[in-house]
Amino acid sequence: MGSKDRSAERAGRLGLNMTEPVVNADAPIGVFDSGVGGLSVLRHIRAQLPHEHLLYFADSGFAPYGNKPEQVVAERSLAVAQFLVAQGAKALVVACNTATVAAIKLLRSHYPLMPIVGVEPGLKPAAAATRNGKVGVIATNVTIAGEKFLVLRDQITSASQAHFLLQGCPGLVEQIELGQLDDPATHAMLERFIVPLLQQGADTLVLGCTHYPFVLAAIERIVAEHAGRDVVLIDTGHAVARQLARLLTAAGTLNPSNDVPPRLQAFTTGRQAALAGAFSTLLGLEQPVTEVQIGAILAASAAI
Repeated sequence: MGSKDRSAERAGRLGLNMTEPVVNADAPIGVFDSGVGGLSVLRHIRAQLPHEHLLYFADSGFAPYGNKPEQVVAERSLAVAQFLVAQGAKALVVACNTATVAAIKLLRSHYPLMPIVGVEPGLKPAAAATRNGKVGVIATNVTIAGEKFLVLRDQITSASQAHFLLQGCPGLVEQIELGQLDDPATHAMLERFIVPLLQQGADTLVLGCTHYPFVLAAIERIVAEHAGRDVVLIDTGHAVARQLARLLTAAGTLNPSNDVPPRLQAFTTGRQAALAGAFSTLLGLEQPVTEVQIGAILAASAAI
């Protein structure tokens, strides 16, 4: 059985509709993450594609993804994607490194005609930026253990001779989800993860989770205190928005400049107030949020 056949079979068991709707240029782009981390990608999309309507989905009721089995994250991501497609999304941005590793192939097999952009740790730009060949990567445990990530690492290592020092960061996403961006506990956690990489000589540090740019100031302070040298920090949010623009242009669905103000809708499986607070604190936006339940689909997924 081919991959598309297996995807169709899984979709049938999940009760998902694999038919891709006909879309037009003013349809929205769906962006999702396990929580608020994807807002770091959303801000790049809003800056680079100011005319696009956007849907943001925070799966905070199931966060974090980084401590879940890969198959569970894949099925959860499929359910969230189905929700966004039902809202009329013309493209999907998987604004989560863990979900990209676990689910991007599955999503593309379900929606082969739809532009789908994932977030990958910036290993290639880091390999180009390093001066001594030592690159630190901080990410969730699922990301750095994922086959997709490890294949990418090996390919770039072979091509560049860069040596990647991998560091899982359990608990960091949870701190950021709580809004504890400059908290002593968060700072101590970051020191525990980052200082060993600096001690091993890393001169480049990849932020391998979309949550991590929101603690960039704390990371910069730790680097300044412990590195004793310039360290390049790699965040791929800008590159994700650029790739999205390329795919929309190729598909003929890039929203042209017009007088209609761009719409932004936000959804969460967690608490409405928490995501609204994150929009205010992290992006400076007073954004209405709708709480949603995707329990029926997830129950079907859990039975597989």
